[in-house]
Amino acid sequence: MNVHALTLPENVYREPSAAWVSFFVALALLAVTFHEAIAHLVRIWDTQEEYSFGYIIPFLSLFLIWQRKNQLERIPFGGSWLGFGMVLVALTFLAIGELSTLGTISQYALLLAIAGLALSYTGTHGFRVVLVPIAVLAFMIPLPNYLLREISQALQLLSSQLGVALIRLCNISVYLEGNVIDLGAMKLQVVEACSGLRYLFPLMTLGFIAAYFYQEKFWKRAVLFLSTIPVTVLMNSFRIGLIGITVEHWGKSMAEGFLHDFEGWIIFMACMAVMMVEMWVLSYWSKPRRRLREVFGMDFPSATPVDAKRSYRALPWSYLAAMLALGAGAALAALAPQPSHVRPERHDFVEYPLSLGEWKGRTQVMEPVYLAELKLDDYLLADYASASGSTVNFYVSYYDVQAEGNSAHSPRACIPGDGWEIIDFSPHEMRDVRFAGKAMRVNRVVIQKGEHRQLVYYWFQQRGRIVTDEYVVKLYIFLDAITRGRSDGGMVRLVTPIERGESVEKADRTLEAFAAQAVPALAGHIPN
Repeated sequence: MNVHALTLPENVYREPSAAWVSFFVALALLAVTFHEAIAHLVRIWDTQEEYSFGYIIPFLSLFLIWQRKNQLERIPFGGSWLGFGMVLVALTFLAIGELSTLGTISQYALLLAIAGLALSYTGTHGFRVVLVPIAVLAFMIPLPNYLLREISQALQLLSSQLGVALIRLCNISVYLEGNVIDLGAMKLQVVEACSGLRYLFPLMTLGFIAAYFYQEKFWKRAVLFLSTIPVTVLMNSFRIGLIGITVEHWGKSMAEGFLHDFEGWIIFMACMAVMMVEMWVLSYWSKPRRRLREVFGMDFPSATPVDAKRSYRALPWSYLAAMLALGAGAALAALAPQPSHVRPERHDFVEYPLSLGEWKGRTQVMEPVYLAELKLDDYLLADYASASGSTVNFYVSYYDVQAEGNSAHSPRACIPGDGWEIIDFSPHEMRDVRFAGKAMRVNRVVIQKGEHRQLVYYWFQQRGRIVTDEYVVKLYIFLDAITRGRSDGGMVRLVTPIERGESVEKADRTLEAFAAQAVPALAGHIPN
């Protein structure tokens, strides 16, 4: 007797109409609650080419979620109160970000709120399926500007050095001074836009998604993603070297206009090709050996079986609680007054004395290209000379509000870009110069370019504090913005040449003698 087993219809889950309505309500609540963070994101996507790809990231995330539709519709969502807790934490971080006017905090709070809502609805089993698609959203959020600036400067220097090495391989005489490539008849400036960041961030996003679809061992997927960094640096350096070679043979037009932009697109496509070759190599040397098409595929979800049994999911209480919390956040965001920073009264630097004891000064005007980069509210740039012939270059930058990346730049990051090498960097105490009743501590830097040496003192003067550490400065800005409603402050830099045969100690005495006159005169120009 033949016994035929009965095949039961497959069970799939569907969202009821109430769930779809709640999804659109959640989107509206997110838009209202995080409207400042979203508006700031859009401004960055519009103005910074490094993040112009940000518009497509939400759509990529939605596509990746839809691509896992078959898995999701077979999971009975149970909700999770951990997701509700994540929404509460996100709203807390939003409040901190708004009070401190640090947009990055608010933007990551938005990402946390989205993840919390998803977890509160799907539960842990469903959330595992959508975790990577939601994590992709992190690539649309820009790094803090001060960190972005430091990375960009480091990449500029590295790309310049590697590009010049390529030019020299072609027997072309070239001299590198910081970020300036001197070909003799022409100089090429490796500006911030040529640092490679406009390739790096989109390529890292593509690398992350490629690793997601790359069905290989974890270490191979990690290598694929992390390799986007050296690939970008090397290919961008190749581009800089290629520009130098073509400029040498065919003139300056090769570094401008359409050709310059077209080379950028070619290099980006070449980076993607390198990634494909990398995946092929990693797959070819695997055991058992597999072809690339066997381990990399972006399959579309299949249709739900016609005979499948359909069940409708209920809205989890944790999800409803998360929606309620988000609604309260939206109400507060709509009704609360916009936070504002106190801008203390101060004297403009045009009133700063050019006669400081025996020191006589002459002001300089900063070039517009630097002003556009620094985004200063006020500054002082002057050369002072003493009766004995000593000279000091005196520079002070000032910001009424240090937020959204507008803050004092660190000379430590900028010095190498001008072609100077840092020989010595150490803290230094000026015993005869006092601030708030204490001897001042500053950063002391000895720099060299060829046979020329200089001594640099610099410090950050911020709301009644003297700070020497760049990251401690950021911490105080954050704390004071919340507790005092202030984020104003500046950076002070003194530079004197170290003449041939002169000791560094003599240059120390020069700067300390000048600082003893200059620091007290800053009162009123940099408020306490």
